[in-house]
Amino acid sequence: MRRSLLSGAALATLGITVLAGCSAGGDDTSPSGSSDGDTSVSIAVTDPGILIPGRQTIAFEFAGVVWSPLTFIHDDGTLDYVQAESVESDDQQTWTITLRDGWTFHDGTPVTAQDYVDSWNWVAYGPNAAENSGQLVGIQGFDEVNAPEPTAETMSGLKVIDDLTFEVTLKVPDSQFPIQLSQGQTATFPMPASAFDDMDAYNAHPIGNGPFEMAADYVEAETVTVTAYDDFAGEEPTVDEIDFVPYVDTATAYTDVQAGNLDIVFVPASRLAQAEADFGDHFMAFDAPGISFLGLSLWEERFSDVRVRQALSMAIDRETINEQLYAGIYTPATAWTPVVEAGTPEGLCGEFCEYDPEAAAALLEEAGGFEGPLEIVYPGGSGLDELYNAIANNLRQNLGIDAVATPTADWAEFAERRTAGDISGAFFSRWGALYPSQQATMRELYLETGGCDNCVAWYSDEVAAGLQEADANPSTDGSAYAAVQEIIQDNFPVPPLFSEAYPYVTSQRVAEMPAAAGSPILHEVVISE
Repeated sequence: MRRSLLSGAALATLGITVLAGCSAGGDDTSPSGSSDGDTSVSIAVTDPGILIPGRQTIAFEFAGVVWSPLTFIHDDGTLDYVQAESVESDDQQTWTITLRDGWTFHDGTPVTAQDYVDSWNWVAYGPNAAENSGQLVGIQGFDEVNAPEPTAETMSGLKVIDDLTFEVTLKVPDSQFPIQLSQGQTATFPMPASAFDDMDAYNAHPIGNGPFEMAADYVEAETVTVTAYDDFAGEEPTVDEIDFVPYVDTATAYTDVQAGNLDIVFVPASRLAQAEADFGDHFMAFDAPGISFLGLSLWEERFSDVRVRQALSMAIDRETINEQLYAGIYTPATAWTPVVEAGTPEGLCGEFCEYDPEAAAALLEEAGGFEGPLEIVYPGGSGLDELYNAIANNLRQNLGIDAVATPTADWAEFAERRTAGDISGAFFSRWGALYPSQQATMRELYLETGGCDNCVAWYSDEVAAGLQEADANPSTDGSAYAAVQEIIQDNFPVPPLFSEAYPYVTSQRVAEMPAAAGSPILHEVVISE
């Protein structure tokens, strides 16, 4: 955590919706943040639409209080067991998960191993089209179940042992599996047997195993209120009610926090430069598992020489961009995964991630120069204009390249063009992982099977083999992935830009707001007396 509130002073790049659904906007439902003697807290969110944990894509903070994960990963890499009593394996491939006894869903029914197996199979089943099914891809039998026309209804790698124990067999050994059961992987959250009778009804009133339960049915564009669950078997929350207030404009939510009508908001890009002046100690930024790059169309010959790619990187003044655009909350990237991911070898990038315009120009000349203009394409309407104009200016001034930043009409157009390889030049590239492990970033960026198509656009059999070897290594400090980072560094496919932090501001009511993986831990917020 770069700044912590009072006790020591978010999918996404600023302006893009982040993990903690906070690209919010205004309506007339803003609650008062100061009822007498209460310990409620309110947070701005994007209206989620879908609340089912295996399907939601922007309701992470809601899911994080209505459900409890099996495990919880902290920024220092330590792993706590929550709903799980233990997660054990002798070979990193077959895992035994033992649940804590005495835990119940909000309808009073006990949380059992069968509930987990049924929930995971429902999410994985292709015809259900669960958006988060990919979080279960490593389980044996997933491919047969997840197909559009599945050949099985349940994954062969799941087996119930008894009421509190189930076994998970993976396709290949994976030491990171316990971390994959942590708070960001909402596809692993359990649903009670009643959910499968009517999923539409369940979406309107989700029943979880977490510290908070729904106060009323979900209604589109209205505040969602959750209240402390009296029979919660875990650690008692520090607040008794949380209001998730939908906004369509984060600037409006920001103003509401200033006025004391709202407690927490993810800081919009348009307010970041002034946030610390506006809020003082109530402005904070949490290191997050997000990293950005200057993507390059590596399918073009003019990028084939690694010295060209290295020269572009050395010509970018990350420090100045960070200070002027991001209030200094980001960390200029010096490795190939975010700093918050355990074992990230900070400094690995060395001179090629340091600003040295003279050396950059000399290296580019040594490589034979750069052919043609350089268009930098990025999603329009995402608050990224200043960033890419600054990078284009750096490349023009320092390398003499005719660089220009060009926005697309919207995110959909950009994503379609990048996925299809229909870009000539450079482009927006970033990934925000759901759990803070180097594995979570490298799998998505550097494997052809990853979820960020053409973000880096460089795939290597050596990297794939190295990742599989690192996954099987039983060490938990992330050091096993160092060899993979060395391979990427030697090839230097694209310039790394920033390891991200997610910025928030709070009202004066909030005395403390802990966070993990860049997102607030809402059930541990402390309200001023």
